[in-house]
Amino acid sequence: MPKAYMVVQYQSVAKPDKIAEYAKIAGPAVAAHGGRFLVRGVPVKTYEAGKTERTVVVEFPSVEKARAAYEGPEYAKALAALGKDAAVRDMRIVEGAE
Repeated sequence: MPKAYMVVQYQSVAKPDKIAEYAKIAGPAVAAHGGRFLVRGVPVKTYEAGKTERTVVVEFPSVEKARAAYEGPEYAKALAALGKDAAVRDMRIVEGAE
């Protein structure tokens, strides 16, 4: 079974304080489902249509674990803390290549 990756690219951040509040809750929620943060930060260099906003990559043991993390009640609390107007993000779960 291939690993899965949650890839988050921030398009804009309006409320950095909300991002910090969200992160305190989201980290344990993700770890509870086997998630391991590989990337958290802003790019050191971008190419093509790259944005210089925050990027996050989390590795999971499987797609099912990644989905359970995002769809679970713990992560819902993190999203509630983030709110609707703190940031514009693009999030996706992709299956790893074997």
